[in-house]
Amino acid sequence: MSRIADLELLLRTAELGSLTAAAKAMDLSPAGASAAIKRLEAQWGVALFVRSTRSLRLSAEGERLLPHFRQALDAIAAARELASGTRRGAVLQGELQVALPSDLGRNVLLPHLEAFQQRHPQLALRLHLSDRNADLMRAPVDLALRYGAPSDSAQVALPLLPGNRRLLVASPAYIARNGLPASAAELVQHEALRFMLRDELPKTWRLQIGGQWQDVPVQGRHSANDGELVKRWALAGIGIAYKSQLDVHAELRSGQLLHLHPDWLGEPSPLYLVVPGRRQLTPAARALRDWLLPRLEALQMAS
Repeated sequence: MSRIADLELLLRTAELGSLTAAAKAMDLSPAGASAAIKRLEAQWGVALFVRSTRSLRLSAEGERLLPHFRQALDAIAAARELASGTRRGAVLQGELQVALPSDLGRNVLLPHLEAFQQRHPQLALRLHLSDRNADLMRAPVDLALRYGAPSDSAQVALPLLPGNRRLLVASPAYIARNGLPASAAELVQHEALRFMLRDELPKTWRLQIGGQWQDVPVQGRHSANDGELVKRWALAGIGIAYKSQLDVHAELRSGQLLHLHPDWLGEPSPLYLVVPGRRQLTPAARALRDWLLPRLEALQMAS
């Protein structure tokens, strides 16, 4: 019978396209990882990979067997979850490493995460705050809270706030000095505080106006790859920001920021809890999702 760890290494190698990268991700030596793959190939009597000096890819036999190996590991993960006590009130132990967007993590989720940790004192949370989307196959994290569904179909995304959208916001002081843009075309005359995802500077903001989606041109001297900094600029009255409603709900309620043109619909920005695969959907990950879900819904209703 194949070792579970060997099968997990096989799947990770296929996903990363590199045995060296898979060994590093699973904290194995290159020699140990190579021996595990050879062991699998001997057990199944087929060459699972085609190797060259520069590349490694699944063989035709490996491609056919991989879905069955993945299904077997998913079944084992489900059995482990059942055995570990996923019933209500089960004690959560160990460590959970969570990747979070900077603004959302610091200013919205931090108190809820602290309360979750106090409720589960034997579980250690390790928080990684960054607006760069963590590569869940390579980064040392168990899950990510992320705006937008993942493009990788192998990842599992559990909705936390599917109805979240982006909004145009600015401070009362900025609007008093510069006026409210009367039309979408006038946005280009204002200072746009632009958030750079993957270091790409957006030249348009997508808005639905009068039932029609438009890519509205924007420009400005202020841009950053940190969402919290963009909000700070907006609070300081420097310009107009296009922010997630969840990120600015507190400032909208307090009047520090104004929602400009509520009749202009911003693009969807749903929040998900994302794990690399179903095997990583552990009791701790499920418990965190169950904890955050009603609290985030309450925030949205209060906005």
